Amino acid sequence: MKPMKKPIKKPKPKSSQMWGGRFEDKPADIMQQINASIDVDKRLWRQDIRGSVAHCNMLVAQNIISEEDGEAILKGLEQIGREIESGDFEFKPELEDIHMNIEARLKDIIGDVAGRLHTARSRNDQVATDFRLWVRDACSAVIEDICKLEDTIDTICREHHASVMPGFTHLQAAQPITLGMHLNAYKHMLERDKGRFHDCQKRLNESPLGAAALAGTPFPIDRDMTANELGFDKYMHNTMDAVSARDFAIEFLFCCAQCGIHLSRLAEEVIIWATPQFKFITLSDQWSTGSSIMPQKKNPDAAELIRGKTGRMNGNLIQMLTVLKGLPLAYNKDLQEDKESVFDSFDTIVLCLKAFEGMLSSATFHTDEMLAAAEDGFTTATRLADWLVMNLNMPFRDAHHVTGRIVKMAEEKQCRLSDLSLPDMQGVEPKITDAIYDALKVA
Repeated sequence: MKPMKKPIKKPKPKSSQMWGGRFEDKPADIMQQINASIDVDKRLWRQDIRGSVAHCNMLVAQNIISEEDGEAILKGLEQIGREIESGDFEFKPELEDIHMNIEARLKDIIGDVAGRLHTARSRNDQVATDFRLWVRDACSAVIEDICKLEDTIDTICREHHASVMPGFTHLQAAQPITLGMHLNAYKHMLERDKGRFHDCQKRLNESPLGAAALAGTPFPIDRDMTANELGFDKYMHNTMDAVSARDFAIEFLFCCAQCGIHLSRLAEEVIIWATPQFKFITLSDQWSTGSSIMPQKKNPDAAELIRGKTGRMNGNLIQMLTVLKGLPLAYNKDLQEDKESVFDSFDTIVLCLKAFEGMLSSATFHTDEMLAAAEDGFTTATRLADWLVMNLNMPFRDAHHVTGRIVKMAEEKQCRLSDLSLPDMQGVEPKITDAIYDALKVA
């Protein structure tokens, strides 16, 4: 009998051409699914190419790679940028992320020379650099939209600097104010929000590039050069911190959430003001919706959606805080969860700012209704108490008590404070003179 031939073992497919040298089998389908982030982080493609260009220029300048190889890499990256911009680039989930998708395509274009680009670099410092560049750009975009909303509020404030309305505490009429004063409060809130985004942008503006995986690199790189080319103020000195720090992402998420809270407070007031019970504001048809069953309805849905989306941004902040809680140094794959929440909060806050700007700029304010509400709510009662103190030298607590009795009298007579007769008020406090009526006028 002829000896049986041993079956030829076919090599198993490698896990990855980028990192699979020690692996004999490819990832399980579910492992590949949970490991891939390309559907999320492909938004970083501009920053990834920009960072790679800076890294390549530095490698050439430091004689780590040749000028010829550097030129080929730069031309390939330029082509990839055009392909992604035009929609011709194929993003492949099996290549996991934007970094490996771009590197694989670079190899398709220029061959094995593409592998030299990753010299003295890790995906750890690469993604940290890309992400900081993206958040830095995002801060500028949000600031720009905050400025537009502030301009709209300023225009309304100037137009209504003398439009009297009731100011509220506990949602009860308190003292007379103006619509301009009321909306200007939100202008100040937005100004602080803008300052927070500026601070976040300034604090994150340090370059992680050159930190490599966590311990730096033995190659003679020039981290100042890459930091300068990418517009960073300096490079991060601790390489472990450089690849693992995501406090800038948390700070950005907080800035979005805080700005969202301010928008939500104003949205709540717009919703209340638009009710038939208040009638302070009418939103344009472009920023309202109707009911599928009640033909008469005109709902302030833009404001309601802005109010609702605040919870989304709050949730994103909590998600990121939870990811970082208890995470050991340096890089861990948990950090792959850092971008989706940031991208979502950015999209959400920009949408809310643009919607609010459109909604307010087209709204109609009913100043006659506001004035009537200010006159009907005993809003000059505090001014009456102050008048008693200033003109009759009465202790404020006594003046407060006297004013309360006068308000009670007006309530029983179902009239305004200014409609009470002088004898009525003198029945409470004999020293009151007719000069009191100047203090009781809302205007």
